[in-house]
Amino acid sequence: MKAWRLSRATGSRSPDRRRLCVALALSALLGDAGGAAAGEGAAALIGFDLSRLNASGLQGPPDGLRALDYEFCIPDGPAFRAQVAAIDPSARFHPGRRGRSGCTPDQVLVLGNTHQDGFRAILHALAGLPYVARIAEAVFE
Repeated sequence: MKAWRLSRATGSRSPDRRRLCVALALSALLGDAGGAAAGEGAAALIGFDLSRLNASGLQGPPDGLRALDYEFCIPDGPAFRAQVAAIDPSARFHPGRRGRSGCTPDQVLVLGNTHQDGFRAILHALAGLPYVARIAEAVFE
């Protein structure tokens, strides 16, 4: 992740914190578009076990650590992309691709990875978006 953090001595907030605040504000503005069912937590939408990742978002043996790649679908549109990008700096958008998530023609496939600061909070924020139905592990063959 880019070294954008400002000195703690200045008391300034990091752009990462600002990005998350902007994303939450956008979530409130876009309203509920059919995300998690009532009573179902955002964590239930994450289709892999976060406990297998270390503090750096890596998994595997000590001599072969690697990031976990994930994917999900969002509605096609600049506001949705901006909201996701504000939450997840690793997000890459792939319109016209279905992925294993089975995105429809009116959706965009989003790929991201866990090798970033605050990856757990990022995943929970993404899963909390009303239009994200599931976040799945991306497997590349």
